Amino acid sequence: MCGRYTLSVPLSNLIDAFEVPPPDFDLTARFNISPTQDAPVVALGEKGRGMGLLRWGLVPSWAREPSLGSRLINARSETVREKPAFRGAFQRRRCLVPADGWFEWRKEDPQGPRGGTKTPFWIHREGRLLLAFAGLWERWEPRAGAPLFTFAILTAEAAPALRPIHDRMPVILPREAWTRWLDPHTPGEDLVPLLASQGPPDLRAHAVSTLVNSPRNDLPACTDPVQAGPTRATPGALS
Repeated sequence: MCGRYTLSVPLSNLIDAFEVPPPDFDLTARFNISPTQDAPVVALGEKGRGMGLLRWGLVPSWAREPSLGSRLINARSETVREKPAFRGAFQRRRCLVPADGWFEWRKEDPQGPRGGTKTPFWIHREGRLLLAFAGLWERWEPRAGAPLFTFAILTAEAAPALRPIHDRMPVILPREAWTRWLDPHTPGEDLVPLLASQGPPDLRAHAVSTLVNSPRNDLPACTDPVQAGPTRATPGALS
């Protein structure tokens, strides 16, 4: 799964990369974006491609309460076309979730020196280059008040080099697929090959402090490397 991620690039970089108008919100560097928090999302609207702040944790339009969103932060790419919570959004409400890295936790050997704990890793591209996670968005209408806009991140089987850390990873879309993904007229079957995307070849990972375990810690130190035990991985994939 993807339970935390980072986005520390300037807003101007997002505007240029995703070819969107300047949004009506300010953006500060984020080093520990957590479920139920607001984050930038790129989607196609009546006026074309735009970027807005949506809450992480998809709330289906038919949900009785918005609290359901806290359990729907990820959508498995293998079943997204069938699951009631996601299939409507997959057909008509797809989005891109800008990021420059994400966190996963490696389960340590219960018999080993770390005693069955979990070690957090930050996974990113060389130079903190921008990533675009495949996402879905929804609009939920309360009985009174403003509508709530939410999103979920699609996940797939992890790339071989990352499996020693975790068996799942976000679906990372290449730039040439962004327009096709956002277009609600693109048939779902034409998007299936994209759901197996295992990201760019320059993904790197390093162990980080358990600071990231708490959503209250949104600090640059969350991505600083720390010493970790050995892991089996493709040479050069982890640093």
